[in-house]
Amino acid sequence: MPFKIAVVVGSIRAASTNRKVAEALTRLDVAKEHTFTFADISGLPLYTEEDDEAQAPAVKALKTLIEDSDGVIFATPEYNRSMPGVLKNAIDHASRPWGKSSWLGKPAAVFGVSPSAIGTAMAQQHLSNVIACLGMPTLTQPEVFLQWKDGLVTEEGTIGEGSADFLGDFMARFVDLVALHAKA
Repeated sequence: MPFKIAVVVGSIRAASTNRKVAEALTRLDVAKEHTFTFADISGLPLYTEEDDEAQAPAVKALKTLIEDSDGVIFATPEYNRSMPGVLKNAIDHASRPWGKSSWLGKPAAVFGVSPSAIGTAMAQQHLSNVIACLGMPTLTQPEVFLQWKDGLVTEEGTIGEGSADFLGDFMARFVDLVALHAKA
């Protein structure tokens, strides 16, 4: 059964390595029958509760994308041992107004890539705490803390040979989680 998956990349940088890896994940064999739509979080205003009743068009577009999706993949860089503010801002917007969270019940997967040997472990821990509060069933294994190195993503935009099996397993398990919740 094909699923619609939203992808939220926590970096709006043009050369984002997290976006490169996320795009490459969508090209894995296990992903080919599914539809992946990348959320545009670059135009979101800073969240303030005062805007809950009159949300900006960019906020409404994000909420609609999440609501129309069967699951969500979060790709997070690590800034100062946490997730980027732009990602937290997007999460806050789509969780509001109170009682109308677009995230509730959406299966989620988290990964991140960084030049650091520990990848984005701290950012993922913080992000996982936040999405648990949102009521999103989350893939907990395998954990994906990637160090950006040559060959992780090929010139053609696919996952490199050295990581293809591991990341293919990650995607297969996420699709299984989405399928489990689609039946419920």
